[in-house]
Amino acid sequence: MLSVKVKKERIVVETDRYRIEGDIVLPPNGYANPLSNYINRDDQEFLCLENVELVALDGSGRNWTSPVLNLRRRHVRSVVPKNSANRE
Repeated sequence: MLSVKVKKERIVVETDRYRIEGDIVLPPNGYANPLSNYINRDDQEFLCLENVELVALDGSGRNWTSPVLNLRRRHVRSVVPKNSANRE
């Protein structure tokens, strides 16, 4: 059996309503910026995130977690790697 190495990256996604933090599995043959290449693929309508934490941006406290989330790309306003999101 062949073993395929996968790369998981923790990302922060913002939509109009939520700040979403989760892990995304990137293809093993990424180019200079595998996250950007993966998110900008024309043939992909959804982003699949694992170990997801959602925080409501309106301060309503409607925060929740999920083991998996399929997020439609048209709702995405921004995406950054987690390590970049914490920089000041």
